[in-house]
Amino acid sequence: MTLLDGKTTSNQIKDEITEAIAKRKAEGKKIPHLAAVLVGSDGASMTYVNSKVKSCERVGFRSTLVKLDASITEETLLNEIKKLNTDDDIDGFIVQLPLPKHIDDQKVIMAVHPDKDVDGFHPMNVGKMALNLPTFLSATPYGILELLERYKVETSGKHVVVIGRSHIVGEPMSILLAQKRRYGNATVTLTHSRTKNLKEITLQADMIVAALGIPEFLTGDMVKEGVVIIDVGITRVDDPSKPRGYRLAGDVHFESVSKKASYITPVPGGVGPMTIAMLLKNTLLACENKD
Repeated sequence: MTLLDGKTTSNQIKDEITEAIAKRKAEGKKIPHLAAVLVGSDGASMTYVNSKVKSCERVGFRSTLVKLDASITEETLLNEIKKLNTDDDIDGFIVQLPLPKHIDDQKVIMAVHPDKDVDGFHPMNVGKMALNLPTFLSATPYGILELLERYKVETSGKHVVVIGRSHIVGEPMSILLAQKRRYGNATVTLTHSRTKNLKEITLQADMIVAALGIPEFLTGDMVKEGVVIIDVGITRVDDPSKPRGYRLAGDVHFESVSKKASYITPVPGGVGPMTIAMLLKNTLLACENKD
């Protein structure tokens, strides 16, 4: 069993980006500038945004954090997005989800200019992704593809089962892996909460992408020998034995599934770090598109 180490791989990608930025500096070119919009003070969101800002510093990007109160109106947030859209110095920006309940996520995603949408969530970029045209790929699916490529995990002709149909991971992942691309050409089954006989389906899978947000849902009796496991989930589970009172669990029951897997991503340290690395890659691309 081989661990698909997202932490090490993301650090390699960050080193490559750092070199590219040093070269841009030497050539007198613009340094990429990423902005992050954080609405409210959700603990997980603040952690994610802070790690994105630190990653920017590490690779030599400029970064701006726009912090807004949870009680702001939707109109105020949309005006902030307009400012970022028209600011030539900002190459790309993200609006950290989830947003407070009184704000329409979809309206906010639609408001981000596709050329600055380094999260790859805008319908124009999703459409280009579906048609296999050059665009910003959503950072988590992009990170998974990169991990498979760097570990040379064969996908061509394999049966991949994706569990979860979110717009952020499940659906784009199923499209990308089915496409005619170097790490694609798979036969993909997209499953979800209404799927019947899920265990029968997962037992046929050469690869499983678990992205449903239920801790330790996929167990050893649901997978076959030699399966490749990509665990996208990360949930805080109460655990009094831990110093913080909780532990982080993925959607996969690691102990039982890892005994059968040929490759598996750990949680934490698997898909999560890759997501941030690919966000940086997208931001560099956004900046290069303006050269």
